[in-house]
Amino acid sequence: MSTHPARHAVVTGGTGFVGSHLVERLVDRGDRVTVLDAVAPRFPVEGVRYVTGDLRDTAKLAEVIRPGVDVVYHLAAVVGVDQYLARPLDVIDINYAATRSVLDLALEAGAKVVLASTSEVFGKNPAVPWDEDGDRVLGGTSHDRWSYSSSKALAEHLTFAFVRQRGLDATIVRYFNVYGPRQRPAYIVSRSIHRALNRRSLVVYDEGRQTRCFTFVDDAIEGTLRAADHPGSTGQAFNIGSMVETTVGEVVRLIGEITGVAGVVDVDTGEKLGASYQDLPRRVPNNAKAQAILGWRPETALRDGLVKTVEWARGADWWLGQDDSGAE
Repeated sequence: MSTHPARHAVVTGGTGFVGSHLVERLVDRGDRVTVLDAVAPRFPVEGVRYVTGDLRDTAKLAEVIRPGVDVVYHLAAVVGVDQYLARPLDVIDINYAATRSVLDLALEAGAKVVLASTSEVFGKNPAVPWDEDGDRVLGGTSHDRWSYSSSKALAEHLTFAFVRQRGLDATIVRYFNVYGPRQRPAYIVSRSIHRALNRRSLVVYDEGRQTRCFTFVDDAIEGTLRAADHPGSTGQAFNIGSMVETTVGEVVRLIGEITGVAGVVDVDTGEKLGASYQDLPRRVPNNAKAQAILGWRPETALRDGLVKTVEWARGADWWLGQDDSGAE
C-alpha cells in the first residue's frame, strides 16, 4: 500500500506520449487526475477527467486549474523537428505564451507547477556534459529550427521569475531523448521501430555519427514525480536523462538486430531538411543534481527499453498504421 498522500493533479498534454504514461502512474498511486489536451485520449484511463481544449484558451484552462488543485504537470507543447520547422508560430504560442496562463492560474490556485522542458534549451553548446546552468548556444533567429529551443527557454525564464517574484512553488524537468511505447513515429527510436516493423529500410542521417543519451519513458516519469514531490525542488531545474552516450547509428543498428531488419540507408541532412537545419553532434546531460537532490537515476538499459518498446509496438496496429514522415 502506497503511503503517498492523494492529490488532485492536472496534466496538460496528458493524452500525449509522456503525458499518458504520467497519468497512469498518478492514478496508480491514488491521485485524482484531470487532463487538458487538444487531442482526445485514444485509450482513456478509468477515473480520469479529460477536458479537450486548446491551451491558448484561457477560459478553458481556468476550468481545470482552479482552487483545490495541488499540482500542475505542464507537459503540453508542440514538439518534434517536423513540427517546429512547419509550425514555428504555434510552437511559440503554445510553448511560451500559454505557459504564462498556466503559471498565473496555478499561483491563484495555490498549486505547485512542474514544467516539462527539454535538452534543446542548451542548443549546440559543445561543452558536454551539460550542467543545469550550462550556456545556451543557438543559431540565428531566422532559422525556425531554434524556435522550439527558444520558446522552452523563455517558458523556463517565466517559471523562475514566478518563483522569485511571486513565490510560486515550481520546478523544471528537462527531458533528454525520452523514448518508449506510444511515442509518435517521428523520432529516431520510434521512427526506426515503426519502419522496421513495417518492413521498411532503417534510416540514419549523416551516417548516424551524432550521439544522444536515450532515456526510457518509465525512468523519465519517475524523475518527474520525484521533482513534484520533493520539497527541495522549488526553484530548481533538473536534467532528466541517461548519461550513457550512444551514436544514432548504434541505436538504429540495435533496433535492426532486435526486430530482425538488416540494412541502413544514409540520408544527407542538408538535402532532406534544408541547409538551414543545424543538427546537434552531441547531446549529453549531467544528471548528478537529480541524483543528489531527488535520489533519481535512470534504471533501464537501452537494449532493455528498446525490447520493451518493440514488444509493445508489435501489438499496436493503430500505431503501426501512423505516418512516419517526421524526422529527427
